[in-house]
Amino acid sequence: MPEPSPDVPHKEGKTIVQVASLFNQLLQHFPRTEFAALVKKHDAERAAKGFTCWTQFVSMLFCQLGRADSLREICNGLGCCLGRLVHLGIAKAPRRSTLSYANEHRPAALFEDLFWTALARFREQQGLGSRQHKFRFKNKLLSLDSTTISLCLALFPWAKFRRAKGGVKAHVLLDHDDYLPAYVLLTEAKRSDVKLADSFALNPGSIVAMDRGYNDYALFGRWTMAGVFFVTRLKENAAFEVVEECEVPEKRNILADQIIRLTGAKAQADCPCLLRRIVVWDAENEREIVLLTNLLEFGSTTIAAIYKERWQIELFFKALKQNLTVKTFVGTSENALRIQIWTALIALLLLKWLHHLSKANWSLSNLASLLRLNLFTYRDLIKWLHEPMETPPLVPVAEQLTLGLI
Repeated sequence: MPEPSPDVPHKEGKTIVQVASLFNQLLQHFPRTEFAALVKKHDAERAAKGFTCWTQFVSMLFCQLGRADSLREICNGLGCCLGRLVHLGIAKAPRRSTLSYANEHRPAALFEDLFWTALARFREQQGLGSRQHKFRFKNKLLSLDSTTISLCLALFPWAKFRRAKGGVKAHVLLDHDDYLPAYVLLTEAKRSDVKLADSFALNPGSIVAMDRGYNDYALFGRWTMAGVFFVTRLKENAAFEVVEECEVPEKRNILADQIIRLTGAKAQADCPCLLRRIVVWDAENEREIVLLTNLLEFGSTTIAAIYKERWQIELFFKALKQNLTVKTFVGTSENALRIQIWTALIALLLLKWLHHLSKANWSLSNLASLLRLNLFTYRDLIKWLHEPMETPPLVPVAEQLTLGLI
């Protein structure tokens, strides 16, 4: 489609659009030179015959932002916009067989690197906002958890989880500065969460909030020796002795604050250091929550607030599963599945950025839904974020001019 001329008038006085589609403007956040360098690094286009990695990336990002559930939907959806695809950097919509083959054989590590490169750039430009709950401490706050993505065992035999069930796990270390991952590890669903906790590199002074599934005294001992702090739930059958009773703040939800020592023989050998046991009253669910931490200097209410912040990683998983295509997969190989999950994380990064910029006060799910319906709308992206319901400018229709002959 030719670029619209700013001098072309319209009968109704409506300004003719002078910007690219929303999808095109989102793709501009992935510089082609940077993308080409990643392709070269992974040798991703070795023996390629015309089908580029960029076309594959655009197709899989359309799968996520357009909520396409199959290769047919991806290819037909892009095919419907044939005249506008050149603005996305691709000549034509891919064939299903071509896209399927690329997802199966081209390295998923390319899209993993693309996610971390783009995330680093957004963070450097401070384009993702800041944490909602402000703490006085300067320590890096992280949450550690995993989410299971169920798969049909007949279609994904390599991902056997239980006797008649398949699945994969996404282990995520969430950075609470912007509520996006610091690390992501994709494994089979049968892999234990706690055994993979050592896979994440943690800097001294970091605070990790996690659920009871990561209870491992040997892990706690190693972290304490390395200067890494944790806040988690204490196991119900934990054996310990109280070394000191700490003062409990008045009119707060703290029921007890104690310095303890583990008394089990193995627990003492694995974690000989002093720990802290804090009992918190959860008024919403009318129950007691018993916390365990090696933060001996922090206030008990601050430690309770840190554990409450762990809920942000649950919201992250919810946003990923509800707004993007990670429940149905367009390929059955492990490589194709990894590509789809990494492009889902890239799409979520874009949604988080848009959500931070928008002044329309809409939820992330509403943003994702409206973006899906307006991917090929020709509007200025920032103006659309602020006034999404405004009537879009008209796209000029290419007309054949007649040549006057004398």
